[in-house]
Amino acid sequence: MTMSMNGRRRVVITGLGAVTPLGNDVETSWANLLAGESGAGPITHFDHTDYPVHFACELKEFDPAQWMDRKRARRMDRFAQMILAAARQAEADSGIDIKAETDRIGASVATGIGGLQSYQDCYDTLIQRGPDRVNPFAIPCIIPNMGAGWVSMELGTRGPLSSECTACAASNMAIGQGLDDIRLGRADVMLCGGTEAAVNKVGIAGFGAMRALSRRNDDPKRASRPFDADRDGFVMGEAGAIVVLEGLDHAQARGAKIYAELSGYGLSSDATHITEPDPTGEHPARAMKNAFADAGIDPKEIDYINAHGTSTPLGDASETRVIKLAVGEEEARRIPISSTKGATGHCLGAAGAVEALFSILAIRDGKLPPTINYEAEDPECDLDYIPNESRDADVRVTVSNSFGFGGHNASIVLKRFEN
Repeated sequence: MTMSMNGRRRVVITGLGAVTPLGNDVETSWANLLAGESGAGPITHFDHTDYPVHFACELKEFDPAQWMDRKRARRMDRFAQMILAAARQAEADSGIDIKAETDRIGASVATGIGGLQSYQDCYDTLIQRGPDRVNPFAIPCIIPNMGAGWVSMELGTRGPLSSECTACAASNMAIGQGLDDIRLGRADVMLCGGTEAAVNKVGIAGFGAMRALSRRNDDPKRASRPFDADRDGFVMGEAGAIVVLEGLDHAQARGAKIYAELSGYGLSSDATHITEPDPTGEHPARAMKNAFADAGIDPKEIDYINAHGTSTPLGDASETRVIKLAVGEEEARRIPISSTKGATGHCLGAAGAVEALFSILAIRDGKLPPTINYEAEDPECDLDYIPNESRDADVRVTVSNSFGFGGHNASIVLKRFEN
């Protein structure tokens, strides 16, 4: 059946691509996640001697030239290079022929900040050498939409093109936008995801000044510890990830392999605080409930929740309340939950896409990824967080949460594909 019970076009995932702190492709990242590896280590991108934080979850040996022309790569910020690498992987994995139907294929690519390193470089050149020496590509490198722009230009998509910029909820919203575009008939295929490259002077200094980052400098690999009683902030991560969304009818007509079905998307806003989560949990819970309603599922059907779980004291306690409100206390205690940010760090605007990808692979492989570095129970975080080791399970329905500064809340529901 290519239409859902409510008469809408069904949407499936047919391709995956990613570069993450755990690996420069999907399968390496997934294998290292299941093995309990951490992507954290000393910062290599800049001299951090005078900074209060000396570690992050960086990509390892990422070479843009593997995925794009070197001349073009020099005209892109790192955040755009990363998402183009992920998009090329996802394109190849899906087997889609973009040139054959370019007007019916689009992209929705999010970022929380955009070209932060290019902004730093532009400012440094302006101050040190004057306005006449500023790079003429500075603005196209900085603006947040150019991750989406480069994906479209390099892959040749001419369908809908959007770029959500809603902090840490951004790439979940990009995936939701792609879902809506296909349901509404604007496109048959959408490359959706997010990218972030904020491991640089401005990013580390800014989040460090907020006291948002962990300062466990003596033990970086154990610093990101979602839901653990001794968590002291998140670890900055960088990543780019793409999922290929496709109308089920279109996917079946070309004989595409199908990873899972994207069946629900829910949104809400807090209207509460610029950085702190809604203290009641009511409004993020509403986003989850909206996603359940959109997918037509009951909380009893949920087999796994990939939590936003950033490893901040306020955030993790709040999300525990959110989940209880969304699914009910009894179901909240039954459902296995993990935050994969223990391994990847917090990849900001890319986080939702990376975590959607992990949720899809949990369905494919029947493996629940662990929350690593979980050692001490917090009375305010009293659910099953899949501590430290992956778990075998029959995974039919997964939920992935993303919550962003400013009160942006987005939740998606993924299902095992069944005709």
